[in-house]
Amino acid sequence: MSEFNTDLPSIRKVQRYTKDKNAVEIKLLTNDVLAGTILWQDPNCLCLQDQNQQQILIWRHAIAFIRPK
Repeated sequence: MSEFNTDLPSIRKVQRYTKDKNAVEIKLLTNDVLAGTILWQDPNCLCLQDQNQQQILIWRHAIAFIRPK
Protein backbone atom coordinates (compact mmCIF):
# COMPACT_ATOMS: atom_id res chain seq x y z
CA MET A 1 0.00 0.00 0.00
CA SER A 2 1.34 3.43 -0.90
CA GLU A 3 1.89 6.07 1.76
CA PHE A 4 -0.68 8.85 1.90
CA ASN A 5 1.42 12.01 1.84
CA THR A 6 -0.75 14.91 3.02
CA ASP A 7 2.09 17.35 2.27
CA LEU A 8 1.44 17.02 -1.47
CA PRO A 9 -0.41 20.00 -2.98
CA SER A 10 -2.85 17.77 -4.85
CA ILE A 11 -3.85 15.94 -1.66
CA ARG A 12 -4.25 19.23 0.21
CA LYS A 13 -6.44 20.61 -2.61
CA VAL A 14 -8.77 17.60 -2.46
CA GLN A 15 -8.81 17.85 1.35
CA ARG A 16 -9.92 21.48 1.00
CA TYR A 17 -12.74 20.50 -1.41
CA THR A 18 -13.80 17.82 1.09
CA LYS A 19 -13.65 20.05 4.16
CA ASP A 20 -15.50 22.94 2.50
CA LYS A 21 -18.01 20.55 0.85
CA ASN A 22 -17.38 22.23 -2.50
CA ALA A 23 -19.25 20.82 -5.48
CA VAL A 24 -16.78 19.34 -7.96
CA GLU A 25 -16.72 17.74 -11.38
CA ILE A 26 -14.50 14.72 -11.83
CA LYS A 27 -13.64 13.74 -15.39
CA LEU A 28 -12.54 10.16 -15.82
CA LEU A 29 -10.13 8.82 -18.41
CA THR A 30 -13.18 7.21 -20.06
CA ASN A 31 -14.51 10.78 -20.67
CA ASP A 32 -17.36 10.25 -18.19
CA VAL A 33 -17.96 13.29 -15.99
CA LEU A 34 -19.25 12.87 -12.44
CA ALA A 35 -20.47 15.71 -10.23
CA GLY A 36 -21.02 15.97 -6.50
CA THR A 37 -19.08 16.47 -3.29
CA ILE A 38 -16.08 14.48 -2.13
CA LEU A 39 -16.76 12.69 1.15
CA TRP A 40 -13.31 11.22 1.74
CA GLN A 41 -10.07 10.18 0.09
CA ASP A 42 -7.40 7.60 0.74
CA PRO A 43 -4.22 6.69 -1.15
CA ASN A 44 -6.18 4.71 -3.76
CA CYS A 45 -9.69 6.14 -4.03
CA LEU A 46 -12.08 9.05 -3.60
CA CYS A 47 -15.70 8.76 -2.53
CA LEU A 48 -18.02 11.15 -4.38
CA GLN A 49 -21.61 11.77 -3.30
CA ASP A 50 -23.85 12.80 -6.19
CA GLN A 51 -27.03 14.90 -6.15
CA ASN A 52 -29.11 11.75 -5.44
CA GLN A 53 -27.03 11.01 -2.33
CA GLN A 54 -25.46 8.02 -4.10
CA GLN A 55 -21.88 7.35 -3.05
CA ILE A 56 -19.50 6.55 -5.88
CA LEU A 57 -16.08 5.03 -5.28
CA ILE A 58 -13.55 6.33 -7.81
CA TRP A 59 -10.07 4.88 -8.22
CA ARG A 60 -7.47 7.67 -8.41
CA HIS A 61 -5.77 6.15 -11.47
CA ALA A 62 -9.09 6.55 -13.38
CA ILE A 63 -9.25 10.34 -12.87
CA ALA A 64 -8.28 12.76 -15.64
CA PHE A 65 -9.05 15.89 -13.59
CA ILE A 66 -11.04 17.38 -10.72
CA ARG A 67 -12.36 20.91 -10.84
CA PRO A 68 -14.75 23.01 -8.78
CA LYS A 69 -18.21 23.15 -10.21
